[in-house]
Amino acid sequence: MTIWRISLQNIKTKALDAFLSVFTLSLSIALLLGIQQLKISFKHQMENNLGEIDLVIGAKGSPLQLVLASVLHLDNPTGNILYEEAKKISKSPLIKTAVPISYGDNYKGYRIIGTNDNFTAIYNAELEKGRGVKKSMEVVLGNTVAVQLHLKIGDTFFSSHGLVENDIDVHSEYLTVVGILQPTQKVIDRLIITKLESMWDIHHHAHQKEENHTKHHEEKEITSLLISFKNPSAFLIFPRRINAHTNMQAVLPKYELDRLYQYTGIGFKTISWIAYIILVISCIIIFIGFYKMVKERAFDLALLRTYGASNFQLIQMVAYQGGIIILVAFIFGSVLSKAGLYFMFEIIEKEYKQNILRELPLYEFLPIGAMVFVMIILSVSLAIYPIIKMNISTILSNEK
Repeated sequence: MTIWRISLQNIKTKALDAFLSVFTLSLSIALLLGIQQLKISFKHQMENNLGEIDLVIGAKGSPLQLVLASVLHLDNPTGNILYEEAKKISKSPLIKTAVPISYGDNYKGYRIIGTNDNFTAIYNAELEKGRGVKKSMEVVLGNTVAVQLHLKIGDTFFSSHGLVENDIDVHSEYLTVVGILQPTQKVIDRLIITKLESMWDIHHHAHQKEENHTKHHEEKEITSLLISFKNPSAFLIFPRRINAHTNMQAVLPKYELDRLYQYTGIGFKTISWIAYIILVISCIIIFIGFYKMVKERAFDLALLRTYGASNFQLIQMVAYQGGIIILVAFIFGSVLSKAGLYFMFEIIEKEYKQNILRELPLYEFLPIGAMVFVMIILSVSLAIYPIIKMNISTILSNEK
């Protein structure tokens, strides 16, 4: 108990040194934990939301934009393609499933996706309440949509044109909720799912005349086609055929998302190196602080030795100070990391209507904690080395 009190008193008398040690150490811990959690969150989103999608076919443009729009639903589509052309492609013997999707509307910022019955199977999504969509203007809600908007079976609402919430371009036809999906922790949780016919009817019903009704049906369009192959050989043949012989583009989503992850990885590595540099600086500050304290308190330490204190007890006193600083820094660094990520993902959630934050697994946390702990212990050990080599008689005789 006495050793603890002496340690706390030493921290109080060197409050500025203690503050600098805690601040720099907690900052490096916050950056290291934050970056690791960001990497895990982004990687999980990319891998988890691919489902069984091997290929995306859509209008020509940026391949990455097409994937972000059609798979992660984070961007605007590159354009539309003809539904009849998509149906012809779907008949290829290389294709296991081909799921058309069409969108361009939203309700309170959540995207409305026109598709067929196979869309939910991509994400292994099952109904929690109600039934599936059977006819035009019926919708099934992703679990996040139902929870956030407090919608239930039988509720109706009007969609807005575009992918951003607005009260200006609101459609006159209402949509009826007939089902709610179970939570999947995938992109489908934040989507409103309906039939393709709903999207066509919403956009054409109001101004569609009977004389061009047939023409309208011949010119149906979709946003993209999500394809799953029967065998790996199709990866080599099919995309090249689409890109060479049609006015559409075929994109491998896994390849594009891997490239995106590599690009973001450069930023992650840069911030990680900054965190390591701050950690090294923190260790140097801790070493200097403790070394100065041992040197300045040499007479007091020598006096304690003459009153019966052992070298081990003196080392304990300094070690306790280091332990207190490490503990406070870890707590403050973890809180700082959580707070920073919370505000960052709050902005993302407001913008894209999704929460992509994943909890940092213990096996990812332990290596960071162990590395920080070892480096601090090394710094403290070097600082207390003079205690071991302390010559009590010389110190006491030189003290004026």
